[in-house]
Amino acid sequence: MEQKQAGGRRRREPGTPGPVSRWMQRTMNARVNRKIRRGRDRLMGMDVLILHTVGRHSGQPRQSPLAWFADGPDAWMIIASGGGAHHPGWYHNLMAHPDRAAIELPGRPAVPVTPRRLDGPDRDRAWERVVAAQPRYAKYQDKSDREYPVIRLTPR
Repeated sequence: MEQKQAGGRRRREPGTPGPVSRWMQRTMNARVNRKIRRGRDRLMGMDVLILHTVGRHSGQPRQSPLAWFADGPDAWMIIASGGGAHHPGWYHNLMAHPDRAAIELPGRPAVPVTPRRLDGPDRDRAWERVVAAQPRYAKYQDKSDREYPVIRLTPR
């Protein structure tokens, strides 16, 4: 997120990563994606998957490694934490093009999914299960002014 300044220069909005941070994130994501594709199913004590989306502006394919939480035998929950003042880019891409979403579980091919953002009591129940499994999410949430979206993914 950038804002124009006098003289045509762009200034980053507070809380928005700069070019070096974005490069580091892309590099680390690619590395984690390779590990997941080779069959690594847990990182930092959490189950992981690769979320496939399409850029909301660019239309380009995007792949984001994310932690996931089981929601029944054939559903996965993901949390749009992102550690910043804004929802992560993958969340905006997912919501802009929900019909183009897929997930890749460790060592398996991508599966098309339907995302649904949970709200109200559904979100509250899901959030309780997430923080019971990974208390670190409650700590992240406490440091943020925004409520982290919980998204349920089901096979299409």
